[in-house]
Amino acid sequence: MAASIEQVNMTEGALLPKVLRFSLPLAATGVLQLLFNAADVIVVGKFAGATALAAVGATTALINLLVNAFMGISVGVNILVARYLGCREDERVRACVHTSFALSLLLGLIVMLAGLTLSTPMLELMSTPKDVLPLSSLYLRIYFIGIPGTIMYNFGAALLRAFGDTKRPMLFLTVSGVINACLNLFFVLVCGMSVDGVATATVISQYISLFLVVRCLCRSEGLSHLELKSIRLNREESLRMIQIGLPAGLQSTLFSISNVLIQSSVNSFGASVVAASTASASIEGFVYTAMNSVFHAAITFTSQNLGAGRIDRIKKVLGACTVTVLLIGVPLCLICHFFGTSLLSIYVSSSDATYETVIRDGMIRLHCIACDYYICGLMEVMCGMVRGLGKSWLPMFVTGVGACLSRIIWIYTVFQMFHTPRVLYLSYPMSWVLTLVMHSACFLVIYRQYEKRRGARAAA
Repeated sequence: MAASIEQVNMTEGALLPKVLRFSLPLAATGVLQLLFNAADVIVVGKFAGATALAAVGATTALINLLVNAFMGISVGVNILVARYLGCREDERVRACVHTSFALSLLLGLIVMLAGLTLSTPMLELMSTPKDVLPLSSLYLRIYFIGIPGTIMYNFGAALLRAFGDTKRPMLFLTVSGVINACLNLFFVLVCGMSVDGVATATVISQYISLFLVVRCLCRSEGLSHLELKSIRLNREESLRMIQIGLPAGLQSTLFSISNVLIQSSVNSFGASVVAASTASASIEGFVYTAMNSVFHAAITFTSQNLGAGRIDRIKKVLGACTVTVLLIGVPLCLICHFFGTSLLSIYVSSSDATYETVIRDGMIRLHCIACDYYICGLMEVMCGMVRGLGKSWLPMFVTGVGACLSRIIWIYTVFQMFHTPRVLYLSYPMSWVLTLVMHSACFLVIYRQYEKRRGARAAA
């Protein structure tokens, strides 16, 4: 039975309630998506040991490096569709809906082949401990089979976000997340598998979430309707999606490059520190993903208002997004501070010989990174505002300097002088503050340019 997707009018009315209604389901969606990896980490940590836990954790930075550049193009889908909706260009919206699925399938196959080919050599370059390497390589080979499903799902979810629908992706990931958790337990406890079991469960769950989002769009009415027989690459819209979205993907890749270097440094401290960092990073991921939902709100609301010519509302969008990210981020950071030990204990069995060491080292990372994550949320909001104003490449260059280059400099200077995990982890909040200041300056300059143009048109 067909059903229309309710489109949110972002160009009129009070903004804060709409930003909250947009962001909170999206935050829940991101948290559920993280459960794919968290379920892997928890199950292997509890039932397959610290070495298996380290094996899964050692793959995270590499997965992000190979996936994020292409996944970021879904941001281009979001911006483009939101802008066309603001301009009321219906035919272009329809073209984007069908082009996005053809493009995402192509990109998914490219990333899958790259991952299957490069994963093991890259793990070796990252100084992955020898006792961890075989399991990490096995996990990656299976994981990358599901990458086409992951990328295509994210493109479909980006389409729904552009229309203002963030609830249905949350429901889809609830279903696939529960299935993933159940399959993890089945493959590991019943079938006696290890990292191969949790990787297989993740792949199955990724394709289930893809099926659900495609089914939703096929059954919808109006501009969001997807006809499978009409899926094809529209050259003009594909190039626009890539032009807008690729800088966002490269920006994520820049983060990933610095994170790969940091992961390599973490690997140098041995398997127990890698396991501690893996558990802590998994907890941090929930905090980041919840706040990152406001980044997408900033992009979508700014893009629609820019398309509608409502420049006067863009500062109000910034205010609403800033309040929202603090309402979400500060409580989560406090939870990590006061309940970090209990959270970390979820990821490793108390009977494991390295339990105390993993908890101690994990708390060092939580205190350095997770407790300051609200700064990262503010940084992401400013980045989203600049990107929503139509500047695709500028945020990438700012991030390259503020987040990537500054962390690399930190690793090869400060970390070399004070060679401890704590000093290594402090590179994160340092880079967030620097990048936040730079994005804020860029936003002010660009916004004033739009105000001057509006004033000039009004005077004419």
